[in-house]
Order: sequence, then C-alpha cells, then structure tokens
Amino acid sequence: MYKILALCCCLLVGTLVNAQPPKGDAKVGDVYGAKIKTDGAIAINELPAKLTSDDAKMPVKIKATVVGVCPKKGCWVNLQINDSTTAFVKMKDYAFFVPTALKGKTVVVDGLAYTEVTTVKELKHYAEDAKKPQAEIDAITQDKKQIRITANGITVVE
Repeated sequence: MYKILALCCCLLVGTLVNAQPPKGDAKVGDVYGAKIKTDGAIAINELPAKLTSDDAKMPVKIKATVVGVCPKKGCWVNLQINDSTTAFVKMKDYAFFVPTALKGKTVVVDGLAYTEVTTVKELKHYAEDAKKPQAEIDAITQDKKQIRITANGITVVE
C-alpha cells in the first residue's frame, strides 16, 4: 500500500512540474522550437491580405508583438495584428513551449498560417487558460473566424 501511495505522489509531483511554462526572461536572441533566420520576415499586419483562401495553409515568417501567452504551459501565444485583431499561435506537434515572459516582446515566428473558425467551447477554454474574468468568459457566445499559425520556431528580436 505504501508503494502505491508513493508512486501516486511521484506521478502527481511529476505532472505538476511538467505543467509549468519554461522558465526564462525571453531575452533578445532566445529561440524556442526550431532555429529560424529572422531576415525576410513580414509585418503581421500584412498577413490577412495574403491569406486569400479559407482552406489554404501558407508558409510564413512574420514579425509581431506577443500580447498573450498560455500561463499554464506556454503552449500558445497571441500576436497583435492591429488594435482589435490578434492571431493565435500553437506550437507544431506540441513540441516546444515558451515562457510567460514572452508577453510584450517582439518575435519572429516561422510556420504555417491559415484561417479557421474557432468554436465557442475552444474560445472559452483559451480564455480560462488565460485566467480571464468569469464575466469575460461568459460573454463568449459566438464562434470566431481567426488567423491561426502553427509555429515551427519562435525567435525573440526585441
């Protein structure tokens, strides 16, 4: 019985330790995921005009400011497109995570961009992850068409 209890405790501790975003200050030059060259990156506000088809995935290298990071594991980020629009970024194959200190930094992201309708359920899940107030979560009542990016790599540039 003691061994089973000890095993359960070890599994719980291991899960809690692994469920944290990576530590770090997100300094200029830090790389998360695949190492990418930052030259040739386009400004993210040019991206909506380049995504012409709802079902096409387009390889992109974009420069943008991070306005949100998953506080649980660093498994997603939001990038500012303009005053009212953001792009949602997930890491390819869930292979890497970013520190929460990335918020407010300018990054270059290399990956595949596409548009997708995000369901109310998923939007509420991400709002809960981001620790939004319950009133804001409850206000989510419609699916949202948004730009999404599956990132191969992210480099901090500013």
